[in-house]
Amino acid sequence: MYNLSNINNNWNDLLQQEKSKDYFNKLELFLNGEETVFPPSEMVFNALSLTPPENVKIVILGQDPYHDNGQAMGLSFSVPDNIKSPPSLKNIFREIEQDLGILMPDKGDLTNWAKQGVLLLNTVLTVLPHTPQSHKNKGWEIFTDEIIHYINNNLNNVVFMLWGGYAKKKSSLIDNNKHLILTANHPSPLSANRGGWFGCKHFSQANEYLKEPINWDYL
Repeated sequence: MYNLSNINNNWNDLLQQEKSKDYFNKLELFLNGEETVFPPSEMVFNALSLTPPENVKIVILGQDPYHDNGQAMGLSFSVPDNIKSPPSLKNIFREIEQDLGILMPDKGDLTNWAKQGVLLLNTVLTVLPHTPQSHKNKGWEIFTDEIIHYINNNLNNVVFMLWGGYAKKKSSLIDNNKHLILTANHPSPLSANRGGWFGCKHFSQANEYLKEPINWDYL
């Protein structure tokens, strides 16, 4: 049984509202029909649990969780410390090093970014093992769009980092008079090496915009 637990902060009001809707009931039935799902059910809402709405300063939008064993932990682009950093995460660290002079870390757990107010949100929150985008269009996008709507409508001066074509489409949900939207190519090797990722300087731009900057070195 794949049980989606409640969220232990103010995001839970939104979750309960969405759980009452037909699409979410269908999503839960779908997940319970799957044999194995990443991440474990207790980590599905990790991004929301670690970054309550009132703390959100930055949204880094990913697509769906990592799909290899042990990688997915409910935070976009993040992996547990005992797991090798995937190529996209390494390219994020390389850009931070070029942008801010912070040396690349030897671990990939971004929990401390989340605790500082960086909402590491995937648009799809689950995936089948070794099958990328297997839970696309099952209902998660409706839920995560509601999260973006909430942030857009109820908060001010949030930085949205939208990397790659899929994430950039979400800019239509965001008022750029209230928030800062930063777009770039996706940090995956194929996209990043075509240009438009390295040198984007999103991390320094975000810190210049925010009243309380993020310590990107704090992993």
